[in-house]
Amino acid sequence: MIKPPKKLLDQVRDRIRLKHYSIRTEQSYTSWVKRFILFHNKKHPKDMSVAEIEEFLTHLAVNRKVAQSTQNQALNAIIFLYREILGIELKEPINAIRAKKPQRLPVVLTKAEVSKLINTMLGTQKIMGMLLYGAGLRLMECIRLRVKDIDFEMNQIVVRQGKGDKDRITLLPQGVKDDLQLHLDRVQLLHNDDLAQGYGKVFMPHALERKFKNAGSQWIWQYVFPSKSISKDPRSGIKRRPHIHASSFQRALKRAVRLTRIPKAVTSHAFRHSFATHLLEDGYDIRTVQELLGHKDVSTTMIYTHVMQKGAMAVKSPLDS
Repeated sequence: MIKPPKKLLDQVRDRIRLKHYSIRTEQSYTSWVKRFILFHNKKHPKDMSVAEIEEFLTHLAVNRKVAQSTQNQALNAIIFLYREILGIELKEPINAIRAKKPQRLPVVLTKAEVSKLINTMLGTQKIMGMLLYGAGLRLMECIRLRVKDIDFEMNQIVVRQGKGDKDRITLLPQGVKDDLQLHLDRVQLLHNDDLAQGYGKVFMPHALERKFKNAGSQWIWQYVFPSKSISKDPRSGIKRRPHIHASSFQRALKRAVRLTRIPKAVTSHAFRHSFATHLLEDGYDIRTVQELLGHKDVSTTMIYTHVMQKGAMAVKSPLDS
């Protein structure tokens, strides 16, 4: 019996997994492909071309008023569809109306504000807050940390597959080491209990699950911040313990901001912004900060010089003279 051809979105998912893209990329790309098709009244993409793509992207910028990054993500998803699934190379330039990139300064907390927020949080969320600020981690980088990525002897953290699929090394703050070690002791007990119940095999990146069949059960590969419950993997269908969900930290941070009454639009990324700004204020070289943050270009790091409270570029108001 001949199998019917796979649906278009299933083909997109299969190719994304073959290329080892993250589950978040898979979800966003399939969502954009679906929205592109629905926008054109379910017309098949092979029967559309650059004109329809431009119309959709212009709609996003003009009518939906999306951010530039959102419009770029939609474009990347559509190009992926044509190139990887349909085998069509779009040779004509795509001249849609582009969303403008806003020129905004990052939200930076003072050291006192950081201390207030972190001390208002409890348990796992408090340790995560200390790492976001103390090591300059992005939220998902922190959530995806594995035991082997923490080096207590070398006082460093290895960030695997960060933004742009790049690895980097950042520092492990002394102030978090004791709490983090106690946390890992509890996580190891949880892992041992999972193993006793027939679970305990964590998700392995890329082809490592096939190459090292038993590695997923080893302690060093476990998530530093595992979920409280076991659930079914959305890709493989295997029941296991994933990492903690981002929303758990975001809720804890929102509560801390409300309790401390800090009058700023604080998100998890504010800790990373504050890490960079405070290092520059303390006199560290901008190239060093660039490496710790994992920025490709130093111009990205330069934005923090505009929000520093002191240093060579600081200006004193004539009112204070």
